Amino acid sequence: MALTAEERVRAAEEAVRQLRAGLEGAGVTLPSLRMDPLTAASAGALPLVELGRCNLDTALRLAAVLEGAR
Repeated sequence: MALTAEERVRAAEEAVRQLRAGLEGAGVTLPSLRMDPLTAASAGALPLVELGRCNLDTALRLAAVLEGAR
C-alpha cells in the first residue's frame, strides 16, 4: 500500500525529529535540519530531508562522531 501525502510528510517530520535528537545526543546541532518543503509538495516520492548548511566547527564535530561510529 502506498503512503498518502500526509503520511509521507509525517514520516519525513519523524525522520527529522530522530536525526535532530541523535545528533544532539552526540553534541552536534545542524541548524538548517528540516524537511524540504518543495519535495513534500510533490506527489509520489517521499519528501527529502535537508541537512542544510553548517559552520566548520559543526562539520568537524559531525565528522568526528561519524569516525567514532566506525
